[in-house]
Amino acid sequence: MNPKTKAAAAAVDEATKPVEIGFTAGNEIVDNFVKVGQEAAQKGYEQAISMTKEQVEKARTALTKGVEEIGTLGRENVDAVVQASTIYAKGVEVIGKEVMTYAQARAESHIAAVKAMFGARTLKDLVDLQAAYARSSFDDLVSETTKLSEIGVKVTNDAFAPLNARVNLVVEKMTKSAAAA
Repeated sequence: MNPKTKAAAAAVDEATKPVEIGFTAGNEIVDNFVKVGQEAAQKGYEQAISMTKEQVEKARTALTKGVEEIGTLGRENVDAVVQASTIYAKGVEVIGKEVMTYAQARAESHIAAVKAMFGARTLKDLVDLQAAYARSSFDDLVSETTKLSEIGVKVTNDAFAPLNARVNLVVEKMTKSAAAA
């Protein structure tokens, strides 16, 4: 290889180093952003599940105690707890499916973004692609977290409906019994 060819090859290698560094940095930023987003979504999901479990558990405990005290209403109260638990279990399943769908969509989006970044012709194109992906990922995370929160609230309200109905009935019967006495 002649000296001019070697010099040209060295110049090309030197010129592509910033692009390679940019790709590496961009990939690290994207990976970190996706990881943080997934962790935040998982944490939100876990908090919603934990809160829902605590509320259902408290209601079930209170209702079970009431069943022991009011034996004549026991079977109907237990049915309400079973109904609430069924609603809750279905809600948790919906939340789980939503989280898995989101995670799959994020993984596919990440792969598409990385492919697009590798196809960038200039550093500016790469930075623009990375910024657009980061913005899109953040917007998707906020949207998904909101969606999961709404599902969690709905599941909680739906699960408590049969329990509230039973409590209202018991209070009504106790009030009538006290008035009759």
